[in-house]
Order: sequence, then C-alpha cells, then structure tokens
Amino acid sequence: MKKKPLSQDVVREDAVKFDDTAIRELLLKESYVSEEDAQKADDFAKEHHTAFIDYLLQERLITKDLIGQAIAESLKIPYADLNSTPSTSEQVQKIPEDIAKKYRVVIFTEEDKKVMVATDNPQDENLLPEIEKLFPGKKIDIAYSIADDIDASFVHYQKPLETRFSKIIEKKGRIAPELLEEIFDDALVYHASDIHFEPRQNNVLVRFRVDGVLHEAGKIPREYYENILNRIKVQSGLRIDEHVTAQDGSLRYEKGSAVVDMRTSIVPTVEGEKVVLRVLSAYVQGFSLGDIGLSPAHQELLREAADKPFGMILVVGPTGSGKTTTLYSLLKIVNNPDVNITTIEDPVEYKVVGVNQIQVNNQTKLTFAKGLRSIVRQDPDIILVGEIRDQETAEIAVNAALTGHLLYSTFHANDAATALPRLLDMGTEPFLLASTLQVIVAQRLVRKICEHCKHSVTKSSSDFNTPQLKTSHAYFGGKSATFYEGKKCEACGYTGYLGRTAIFEFIKITPEMQDLILHSPSTKEIWKLARKEGSNTLFEDGIEKVKVGITTLEELLRVAEPPDKT
Repeated sequence: MKKKPLSQDVVREDAVKFDDTAIRELLLKESYVSEEDAQKADDFAKEHHTAFIDYLLQERLITKDLIGQAIAESLKIPYADLNSTPSTSEQVQKIPEDIAKKYRVVIFTEEDKKVMVATDNPQDENLLPEIEKLFPGKKIDIAYSIADDIDASFVHYQKPLETRFSKIIEKKGRIAPELLEEIFDDALVYHASDIHFEPRQNNVLVRFRVDGVLHEAGKIPREYYENILNRIKVQSGLRIDEHVTAQDGSLRYEKGSAVVDMRTSIVPTVEGEKVVLRVLSAYVQGFSLGDIGLSPAHQELLREAADKPFGMILVVGPTGSGKTTTLYSLLKIVNNPDVNITTIEDPVEYKVVGVNQIQVNNQTKLTFAKGLRSIVRQDPDIILVGEIRDQETAEIAVNAALTGHLLYSTFHANDAATALPRLLDMGTEPFLLASTLQVIVAQRLVRKICEHCKHSVTKSSSDFNTPQLKTSHAYFGGKSATFYEGKKCEACGYTGYLGRTAIFEFIKITPEMQDLILHSPSTKEIWKLARKEGSNTLFEDGIEKVKVGITTLEELLRVAEPPDKT
C-alpha cells in the first residue's frame, strides 16, 4: 500500500471545511506557529502562488500530523494518527466499502466494548447512527484523521485486478474503457510512476513501476487488447492504423476531482505493440529542496548558484532519476513576479503558475534548439531546457547562459565528472563551458525504509559477505555497526520500503576547475580535482542516508557503486 504524498490541500473540500485562512487562524490560536512564521508563510504563499501551509511544511515548522492534531483539538475530538498507526486490512474491511467511502471512515482501534473510528468529516450527522448499526452494544468514539491517510486506508478494499477484469468481461459492456479505468485507478492508488502493457502469446501483462521497481498488476486476455490499444492511441492523439513504427503522445485521465496527465510511448515488438504510460505527478509542486533529499550544504550550494545573474546549472543522470523534479524544486525558490521564467520541455511534466512553459512538438518542427532560439528573444531571466540532446541545443544553451540568462537543464551522463567530457565531445567550446557552468549535479533515486515497520539491526563484519558489501563495511568502522531496515508490513506492501529519495554528487565550478576545463580534461582528471575540492560520490552521499536510517545499504548498492579507492 502506498501513502499519498502531501498536497497543499491537506484537508479535502468534501471533508471538514478548513480553507487556508481557517487553518492559519487555527494554528495561531493553538500556538502551533508564531506570528512571525505565519507572516513569512503569508509572504511566501503570495510570492510563489502556493498555499500558506506549504511554507510551514517545507521549512519543517510543522508536520501534517500536527495540522491534523490542531484540527482535532478545534473540533474537541481525538486525533487518529493513521500515518504512524495505519489500520489493518481486517479492521478496514469490518466497515462495508460503500459506507466507508460514503462517510469516509475507517476503524482506528477496537476493544470489547468500544470502537474508535477515524474520519476526515466528523461533523456528518449521519455518521454515528450508521456506525452504531454496524457495532450494536458498543460505544462509538469518533476521531479526526487527515484525508490523505483515510484515502490510503481504502486500498484494503481493492480486489485483484484480474478479479475485476473477469467481472467486467462477464457483463459484456464497454470492456476496453472499463478495463482501462480499473488499471488507471489502481496505478493512482499505488502511486505507480509507469504503467506497462506487455503483449504475450496468450495474454497481455500489466505491470506497475512503484518506487522504481516493477510489480505485476494483472493480465488481460489477448482478445481485448486491440480495443484497449486503440483507445489509448485515440486518447493520446496517435494513429490507430500505424503498427510498425514507434509513436509518442500524451493523454489525460479524469475521474471526479482527480486529473492526471500521462505520457504515452508505443513501440512494436515481436508479440505486438507494447505500451508504457508515464504518470506525470503534479504534486511535485509541493516539494522543497529538503524533501528531495538534498543536505543543507547542498541546498546552500544550489541556492548560491540560483542567486547568480547568469550561468548554467546542470543536473545529470539516467532516465527516471528525478532530474526534472530537482530543477522544479529549485525553480520554486526563484519563481516570483520580478522574474520572467520560460521553459521548453518534452513533455511539460509539471504545470506551474507564473512560469511560461513550451512543449516540444516534432510534428510542427518545434525542437529544443528552435524553441530555445525563440525563448532567448522573449526577454527571459531564467530558462529551463528539459534536456540537452544534441550539439545545436548545447551551443545555444551555453551562449544563452553567457549572455545574461540563468539556465537550468538536464543531461544524460552517469556521473557529474562524465558530463563535462561528453559536452566537450559534442562540440561545445571549452572556454564557453568554463565561463558558463556554475554547478553540475548527478543524482539517483533510492527507496526509503518504511517508517511504519522500520527497526534497527546490528551487523558484524561477517555479515558483509559479498565484495561490494565488504568494500562498504569500511565506511562504518569497527567490527559491528547499527543499520535500519523494514520488517515488511501492510503499509509498505510487504516490501520494507515506502517512497523514494535521491542521492547526489556535486561538482562546483571553481576558478581551478575552469582552468582545467580549458584543457579538455578527461573524466578522471575532473574527478581528481573535484575530490580535492571536497566533492563526494553518489555512494558516499547514500552512505550518510544509510547511517541515519533513510535507506538500506542493499538498496544503495542497487543504484550506486563504492568509489574506487585507488
């Protein structure tokens, strides 16, 4: 089960009626925040077109659970912390699904003579009579819980996809739309970043990528796949009569108040056309630099680069490593009415108020290079280029950064030191690169240990029984060390992990590094100087997150290698 990431509307509109102003007054009245912090939050909200509580959350001045407690106190009822103590599947299913979702209620605790239920709408006058019918003779206590945590509990009502597929097929109704709706709904419940449709000889395998790892979700009978495929193509604006070439597009899924954009990729395989839908997460607008895993020192380094009047900030890593999320978290800081920010992306993943966003369109020949040329003539202060893919884009980007613009971009490279030789190999002039680059950031995503089942374990040197583990042991010192891991509970779907964070590698472009770039250095020469100037590797940044219990050593080794000590 996956918890929903915190959005700016912690309290749903169909739950207790608490808007931004009401929450502000409540937090001040109950002394959860000071007048000074409240004023800073007001200023931040106005300047960045966001919610009052966003500032409080990202500055760690308050947590969503404290907001929940404040609301519960104002209602004079207990607070049920479903985030720390989630309801079990057995508890949730004791309330019929239709009643639970109608009144937004789950069981929090149950004793012989008393039941406490949690809801985000305790003021519904019909709630108590309905629950009393289900538990005759027992005293019913009502507690308040945050909407996100109530929604997360409802995952226990989800039946296996194939069970729902069978019922849809038996009804012989609108099979393709209904099957797709079930798949999309599940993908959102489990917070999948990608949905895979993989044709096999007798069926089509549906898989979700959750926290970076693929999981089988279900199978669709092969005879229904053509209609599903055509529906995806139509919604994505693609040709339904094209079966032998790759196609890319995008579609939008709407259900109730939820609106989700997905990027579509279709490629022909020997078994048929394979579809991958990338779910584009709008909630990234609530992320701060701290939320994505940057240490205070790294945050300060990025802020310094972002305060410069011109230059280039480059984020590198493979596809799906969170590069765009990092850039948008940085963009949030500089997004104010005094600056003109323009982006060109493929596709526009996160729509942001106050930012001019352009999407690459190959059909109209609007490429990164052509779009960037036009942007430079639009009097921008800050430019975000979704990706530097070719020599032409690289040259225009570097020249834009040289002529008074602050430019953010991403680039495919294994690590920060590799990015420089690759840009030079693309034909970028060394003196231009040396003059414009401010900082290079490399990153990877790692799964976080589930907070619900995290516990500490002591491991001795004998437990490090593979070459990689033996190399890693040197970072902990002593014959034994304390580690953290998840016991694997319902909250994390018995994986031991819940959510992701990033590990980083920084190279700051100092005067010494500028001089080195002028001589077209190798990756080894660049890293030798960066190391001398204090840079740490991806693995070393990850080790710090292992030590404090954010992730595990095994998970870190899955995405990064210990540095060569030679």
